[in-house]
Amino acid sequence: MDSALSDPHNGSAEAGGAANGTTRPPSTPEGIALAYGSLLLMALLPIFFGALRSVRCARGKNASDMPETITSRDAARFPIIASCTLLGLYLFFKIFSQEYINLLLSMYFFVLGILALSHTISPFMNKFFPASFPNRQYQLLFTQGSGENKEEIINYEFDAKDLVCLGLSSIVGVWYLLRKHWIANNLFGLAFSLNGVELLHLNNVSTGCILLGGLFIYDVFWVFGTNVMVTVAKSFEAPIKLVFPQDLLEKGLEADNFAMLGLGDIVIPGIFIALLLRFDISLKKNTHTYFYTSFAAYIFGLGLTIFIMHIFKHAQPALLYLVPACIGFPVLVALAKGEVTEMFSYESSAEILPHTPRLTHFPTVSGSPASLADSMQQKLAGPRRRRPQNPSAIYEESNPKDAAAVTEGSKEGTEASASKGLEKKEK
Repeated sequence: MDSALSDPHNGSAEAGGAANGTTRPPSTPEGIALAYGSLLLMALLPIFFGALRSVRCARGKNASDMPETITSRDAARFPIIASCTLLGLYLFFKIFSQEYINLLLSMYFFVLGILALSHTISPFMNKFFPASFPNRQYQLLFTQGSGENKEEIINYEFDAKDLVCLGLSSIVGVWYLLRKHWIANNLFGLAFSLNGVELLHLNNVSTGCILLGGLFIYDVFWVFGTNVMVTVAKSFEAPIKLVFPQDLLEKGLEADNFAMLGLGDIVIPGIFIALLLRFDISLKKNTHTYFYTSFAAYIFGLGLTIFIMHIFKHAQPALLYLVPACIGFPVLVALAKGEVTEMFSYESSAEILPHTPRLTHFPTVSGSPASLADSMQQKLAGPRRRRPQNPSAIYEESNPKDAAAVTEGSKEGTEASASKGLEKKEK
């Protein structure tokens, strides 16, 4: 029997036999096709919708929903951190009781899963609330220190609609905690994947190539070089993988022979595909060529992974096929269109929205607030003529001849009034 296994980060593999060593009847070809097809579909959904939501996230103004930008330094360190985490989990499972470790992990992912699922369904649920719904605003703020040394630890803004979504997500969380049912697991897994693609942003294509290249080596080493990844995947009971039963047609919802796909095989290529979607939009050509190309490349790479895993009956790191496809296909398209320079010079973190004014430099002025505001307006609007100080000056600019006569008349009037004042004073 075949079951695609996944580790907490990226890999997907295949191992013969059940996880507990018991003998199971072989899965039917129909059941295997249904399981792998369902995994492929479930992997595509968070990538597609997460990429679309990443565009809105980049344009958002809510500080609590701002994306986390991954730099080239972060991308270079990520495979090392992932390897240390994977090895640490492997040693934990070897030294300590698997039951207690999974209990702690279940509680941890129970809380994270509720928050992730609530954030995922919130945009859809807003359509069902009536206009008269009392939507009050709330803020959860935890700080450390006092005065000038005060630092924010948690600053979460939400409203009454979010509380309703949180309540619905808690029902799924309790279901998962009590039953560990595969449907509840998949709901949490899809929410984690979509949130990851939406909120994790690569700052440029070069960073994406560094991240995917490093995890390509990471995945190949830990799957082909050792049994660490497969062991952790089989021991780890948490919604960090998507599962689908291969014996669903025979046993229904109580089926227990699962095909699995790690969430890392979805999120890591997904954030690269989302970056290419934002690059497409920055070109302002009303086409999504690079997004659709990379999306098709992901389908090809994951389909090839499943095919080789099923044919050779051996552990297969999914990123071995996904990374060359997701990077190679868009680069070939860029070469054909002559846009390689534009692709690699695009900076996602430097996006400027049409409706958002942005200063290229900050003026250094001193004085009153009025002078500061006037100086900033001059910087934004460019050089302009100084505003006249009095109405006569305005008239002088438009009618210089008449203005001269008016000025002479005003002088004579002023002198006459002054002489009258002196006469009164002498009397």
